Amino acid sequence: MTLLTFGLTIVRHGETQYNKDGLLQGQAIDTSLSEIGLRQAEAAGQYLKDVKFSNVFVSDMLRARQTVQTIIKHNSSCSGLEMVCDPLLKERSFGIAEGRPVQDMRDMAKAAGQSCPDFTPPGGETQEQVKERVKEFLELMLQRIGAEHWQNEASSSAEQETSPVEGKADDGVRCVPVHALVVSHGAYIRVAVRYFVEELHCPLPQGSDKVHMFSLCPNTGLCRFILTTRKEEDRFKLLGIRCVFVHRGDHVKQLG
Repeated sequence: MTLLTFGLTIVRHGETQYNKDGLLQGQAIDTSLSEIGLRQAEAAGQYLKDVKFSNVFVSDMLRARQTVQTIIKHNSSCSGLEMVCDPLLKERSFGIAEGRPVQDMRDMAKAAGQSCPDFTPPGGETQEQVKERVKEFLELMLQRIGAEHWQNEASSSAEQETSPVEGKADDGVRCVPVHALVVSHGAYIRVAVRYFVEELHCPLPQGSDKVHMFSLCPNTGLCRFILTTRKEEDRFKLLGIRCVFVHRGDHVKQLG
């Protein structure tokens, strides 16, 4: 069977002043990175500078675009690549809670008898609606990557051999020529990871548990997955997904 295996590295945007102040941004508030956020993005760029990417996707929101632009300027493999800005990657809408303290949403959730991540403020997106965006983006990404790379990079092996996890920037993708960089948002990434684990049956990386997997990714935190696809007529179908690591933030620890 001929298969295409590729890496997927998902990065949360750098810190904004709203993040620092504990305020919800969502979709209506499109702020730029703070000084710390710019330093975080620089640190992520330095960390990933020798990791090869073949595709770049980013939310159309300013904080995500600033982050990816900072990352790719350090990476020679990204020179000449098209940066695909996709609104499917934008943050979850928090409705009337946007611009207000995160604690306000926690209080609203408590009053409704729900956990904060599962609660939908009036006018906001439900978790299910965000998951539908995740699924739609994943499908579009699969078709684009398949169309661009199948002819040159597909292999007849059961799954292309991937590099071990050694705490290095290229863990899992050292021998994988097709590798997508995706920059998005905290609540969106949490929904995506949950979907991968619960519905696509992505196994947890060694030493991780669901509490850690489903926690909020830190600003410029990195999550990496390996996806395997096959071609069925003129479409590309996902066969499997596994996680290399989630929420890695080694590159920003020294920033304090």
